[in-house]
Amino acid sequence: MIKTKPIVIANWKMKLGLSESVALAKAVRRIGSKDIELVICPSFISLTEAAKVLKGSQIKLGAQDCFWEAEGAFTGEVSAGYLKEVGGEFVILGHSERRQYLGETDGMVHRKVKMALMANLIPILCVGETFDQRQQGATDYVLIQQVTKALEGAPVGLEQRLIIAYEPVWVIGSGQAINPEQAATAHQVIRQTLFDLFPASLVKSNFAVIYGGSVDGANVASFTGLDNTAGVLVGGASLKIDKFTAIIKNI
Repeated sequence: MIKTKPIVIANWKMKLGLSESVALAKAVRRIGSKDIELVICPSFISLTEAAKVLKGSQIKLGAQDCFWEAEGAFTGEVSAGYLKEVGGEFVILGHSERRQYLGETDGMVHRKVKMALMANLIPILCVGETFDQRQQGATDYVLIQQVTKALEGAPVGLEQRLIIAYEPVWVIGSGQAINPEQAATAHQVIRQTLFDLFPASLVKSNFAVIYGGSVDGANVASFTGLDNTAGVLVGGASLKIDKFTAIIKNI
């Protein structure tokens, strides 16, 4: 079931080595808040050590991706089961950087979502339009297509959670977030699409929509204060403990 307190997910991307990740995980643990659900998503090589740091705390561990098969001859891939084994509870799927640089398609994302759910991980499905798509007035179409193709037929059980992160591609890493009203409109489109795919009771209790894209301490409250917005996915601002602390305090 979806928790009522806001969720803050930190995506550390390929920015920190093992020792840096451990140090930052320790710092995040010291500032952890009982009023916020905190999730950190370090690189694969840092997951086991980060899990040790977080053990006994309320901070959750997530990964940045998983493969769509449980096991097999898939060199370089990491299965959802492995992530669960090391203490992972969440997994980011379909991030725009993977779509852009690694050719990840909606079909691939769909298979990954299904596998994550089968492994009892909580998927964090990333969707969002490019600048050209927004200029062409295609934002709603892109969101509907990405959500539908990723989730249609996905086996979401009554006790499973699924998070949709709206991240407009053109603002990620830019330092300039979009207007909160634009985010609110996008979130409404996403929720309506979910209602078209799943029973209303399931959408209301098991799904959450969050915002991502140049979130910082100054603008976080303008997004978490929106209707249909359950939290934020934070990139660059989660890499510095002072900036991340400001987000947690201001949410």
